[in-house]
Amino acid sequence: MNHKIVILDGYALNPGDLDYSPLEEFGELVVYDRCTREQIPELARDADIVLGNKAVFGEAEFAQLPNLRYIGVQATGYNVVDIEAARRHGVTVTNVPAYSTPSVAQLTFAHLLNLTFHLSEHTAEIRGGAWTRNPDFTYWSHPLVELAGKTMGLIGFGNIARKVAQIALALEMRVVACRRQTLRCPNEMMDVEILPMEEVFRQADVLSLHCPATPETIGLVNADRLALMKPTAFLINTARGVLIDEAALADALNAGRIAGAGLDVLSTEPPAAENPLLTAKNCFFTGHIAWATLAARKRCLDVVIRNVAAFVAGKPINVVS
Repeated sequence: MNHKIVILDGYALNPGDLDYSPLEEFGELVVYDRCTREQIPELARDADIVLGNKAVFGEAEFAQLPNLRYIGVQATGYNVVDIEAARRHGVTVTNVPAYSTPSVAQLTFAHLLNLTFHLSEHTAEIRGGAWTRNPDFTYWSHPLVELAGKTMGLIGFGNIARKVAQIALALEMRVVACRRQTLRCPNEMMDVEILPMEEVFRQADVLSLHCPATPETIGLVNADRLALMKPTAFLINTARGVLIDEAALADALNAGRIAGAGLDVLSTEPPAAENPLLTAKNCFFTGHIAWATLAARKRCLDVVIRNVAAFVAGKPINVVS
């Protein structure tokens, strides 16, 4: 069977430094750099295989795409697809698990090291002449924080959180975590203490979020839980923006109830100009890039291609539907 394959938002995964052409082995390939939700029924009209990153599929889209048999999400999170609607319409949905784990863990610590040594502020001040004018050989304008002996608190304890825990332990930090299942830690994680969520908020010097967006986790970082945190604590989010009540976090930062935040994700992306975190004190941002190193994107595309090959062969893998 000659398949029609459409990639709806191909630029996100491949802005030009990767190669989609191996997918041509399975049929006609059409790549669109970007699309709106309204464009999906037209752009995917004749396709039986559709690949996308943030393209949203609900009942309305499935009803307008009778040829569709497969959606390959080019990411780990697949909340953009209504899985129940996919099942009703006989559409197989797959994702790409665990491809970005090293990169996301790395960005978690990039934000943390910025917060503890104030890298961005010190660079700006030194470029402005502060060190040149300084009477001493050494210059700093903000408190410097050593991580050894501090407590890293993890919300969620999947692949990424375990990698973050390994790095934190190597930095001589204490690590505590909460998880949905009250299972024992893997053998290599025996130094991680599993605690109730509120206790992790209380004990953490650094609180790092590593859980999916579900009805139970949306808004889990709220005013009540922020009030449990130490005023010297930092919050890191490389997971999903909707885990945080953004107004509550902005209030906590501006009032000095926590010391700072490093955020790779926000509830709406790109963010609205009026998002209160954009002007909050001691809040630092990257633009949802934790997953986007070249190495991680190569791994992702390799799995995307394998997922399509397995589906075409009648033996789909990484199925989430």
